[in-house]
Amino acid sequence: MIKLQNIEKVYRTSSIETLALNNVNIHIRPGEFVSIMGPSGCGKSTLLNIMGLLDEPSKGTIEIAGKRVDEYRDKALARLRNEKLGFIFQSFHLINDLSVLDNVEIPLLYRSTSARERRELAQEALEKVGLSNRTKHFPKELSGGQKQRVAIARAIVGKPEIILADEPTGNLDSAMGNEILSILQNLNKEGATIVMVTHDEAMAKRTHRLIRLFDGTQVTDSVLSTNLATGV
Repeated sequence: MIKLQNIEKVYRTSSIETLALNNVNIHIRPGEFVSIMGPSGCGKSTLLNIMGLLDEPSKGTIEIAGKRVDEYRDKALARLRNEKLGFIFQSFHLINDLSVLDNVEIPLLYRSTSARERRELAQEALEKVGLSNRTKHFPKELSGGQKQRVAIARAIVGKPEIILADEPTGNLDSAMGNEILSILQNLNKEGATIVMVTHDEAMAKRTHRLIRLFDGTQVTDSVLSTNLATGV
């Protein structure tokens, strides 16, 4: 589902060169739930952004669902992101002036989807995360956990095959963090491939594989469970 080969990422300024990722090789199969851990600044978010086609590697190749994307033009990359990928961020990134339902509909605005279908899909996604009674509320009226559930609904509204989550429980207490991880596990059981960056060892242990980074280098890749959602 995701294949990274010999990935290197270098950030350059006029006075300094920073190697953010060095020779990273990862192959994530359909139906896996993979966690990525490492100290702050080790390249976790950079790696997730490269997987999500939000950033380009300096070297190396990327395959998403069996297709190499390094020669895709911007428009084709945007379409692939919209159709295949769902994103969940630590800080939610909800639009305060929009209702919960309108926030969830946003990814569908870039598709040829009717207003009625957008509304139905958004309601379905909110029902999956237990917020079907909050459709008319605004983000400022929600708790942190509820905001993250809205963000998950927005990520899954287009029925992506891959969900990329950057510290999805980082701003939540342990009880709400466990609820959010349970939602992600359920989505994985329904067939979604999930990659999650986390600092929480307990959360990581509830996934199938744990990849550790240190100073931009992949140091371990451990199988925690072979019980994949798709049975692959």
